[in-house]
Amino acid sequence: MPKFNPLHDIPNLAGKVCLVTGGNSGLGEATIAALAQHNPQKVYLAARSKGKAEAAVQRIKASSPAARSANIEILEMDLSSFASIKAAAAQVNREAPRLDTVHLNGGIAMTPPGTTKEGYEIQFGTNFLGHALLTQLLMPKLLETAALPGSDVRVVSVSSATHKVFAPKEGIVFDQLHSPMEKFGGAALYAQSMLAKIIFAQELAKRYPQIVFTSLHPGGVKSNAYSGDKNVNWFFMNLVLRPMVALHGVSTEEGAKTQLWCSFSKEVESGTYYEPIGTTGKESALSKDSQLRSKLWSWTDKELLAAGAPGWPKV
Repeated sequence: MPKFNPLHDIPNLAGKVCLVTGGNSGLGEATIAALAQHNPQKVYLAARSKGKAEAAVQRIKASSPAARSANIEILEMDLSSFASIKAAAAQVNREAPRLDTVHLNGGIAMTPPGTTKEGYEIQFGTNFLGHALLTQLLMPKLLETAALPGSDVRVVSVSSATHKVFAPKEGIVFDQLHSPMEKFGGAALYAQSMLAKIIFAQELAKRYPQIVFTSLHPGGVKSNAYSGDKNVNWFFMNLVLRPMVALHGVSTEEGAKTQLWCSFSKEVESGTYYEPIGTTGKESALSKDSQLRSKLWSWTDKELLAAGAPGWPKV
C-alpha cells in the first residue's frame, strides 16, 4: 500500500485551478483544506448551500497558515438540478483560465424515495447523472488544459465499496431510473449510483486518454453523509452502519487521502478503481461488465442530449 502524506506529497499548485463538489463538509472540505496548503491559483468549492459553503471556507482558512491566503471561490451548485449545474459550469468556463483537477465528491446517501428536479431517482440523479452532466460541460476546458505543456489533468470520482454488496443484481435498473424506485431500499439505490460512477470513469478514460479518470472508495469515514432524519432505513442506519463507522471509521482528513493520492500520484492508472490507499483489484464483477458500461454510456448520452446538453466533445 502506497504511503501518502498530503502535506509533503501534493506538489506546488501555483497556477493550477481545482474544483471540488460537496466542498462544504466532510471529505470535500478536507480535500480543499489539503489543496489550499499548496498555493493553488484557485479552488472552486461547489456546494448547494451558500451559507454552509461560507462557513466551510472560514474553517478551511483557519486550518493552517498556508490555507489562510488560499483563493477559495464558492460555486453555488445543486447536483439534483440540471439548470443549477449548467449555470455553475458556465461560470467556471467563463472565469477559469484552465482546470487541472476535478473531484466529483458531492452526493447524498440512503435517502427516502424521491426524484430530482428532472424526475430521475434522487440518488442516481444526484450522485451520478449530475456529475456526468458537470463533467461533460467542463470537458472542453479540461481538454484545453490537457493540451498545455506540462499539464496533468485528472477527474476523480468518489464512489463506495457498497457497490459490491448492495447494488441491484443487474447493476443498474435502467427502465426505472425515471421514477423514485420505491421498491428498492436506500442502500441498493446508493450502491447503484456508486457503481455507475465507477464504470463511467472507465469509459471516460477510454474515450479521453489525454485526461486521467479514476474512481475510489475512501474507506469507512466519519462524515455527515448518513446523518440526519433524511435516512429511510432506521434499522440499517442506527443498528448497523453508524455503530460500524463509529468503531472502525477514520477521520475525514484520513479518508480524503485516497482521492488526493488519485489526484497527484505518478502511480495512478486512468480508468482504475482504488481503495485506501492505492489498492486495486477490489471492484465487483459488475464494474468489469463491458456491456453494462456501454449501455450506461449510451443511456447517459441520450438523457443529457435530451436535456439540452451539448454532447461529448470529439477528439
